[in-house]
Amino acid sequence: VRLAESGGGLVQAGGSLTLSCVPSGDTFSINGLAWYRQAPGKQRELVASITVVGGYTSYADSVKGRFTISTDGAKKALYLQMNNLKPEDTAVYYCKADSPYSFARGWGQGTQVTVTS
Repeated sequence: VRLAESGGGLVQAGGSLTLSCVPSGDTFSINGLAWYRQAPGKQRELVASITVVGGYTSYADSVKGRFTISTDGAKKALYLQMNNLKPEDTAVYYCKADSPYSFARGWGQGTQVTVTS
């Protein structure tokens, strides 16, 4: 499976951005999707995740109440609505597909989000 992210950019603190991730290839076997981020000098961390069946979501404490993860279901496109952005949200954001099958797992190439104070 291949994942293509878009929507990153430069925004002032307090602003909003929406990230998108469009999977292609064998998407039928994807059962979960997630957003991760990696800031310079830090480890990659889980931001939010969602199950394909049921749409169950989970969020890192640092983004609860500000970020919303969603998917369109059928096409399994993934979104991350980010509100009230803070400078500490600055990172490269990656989408990830999960599946019981290795051919349906993968990472996107990443999209840069920079928040200025």
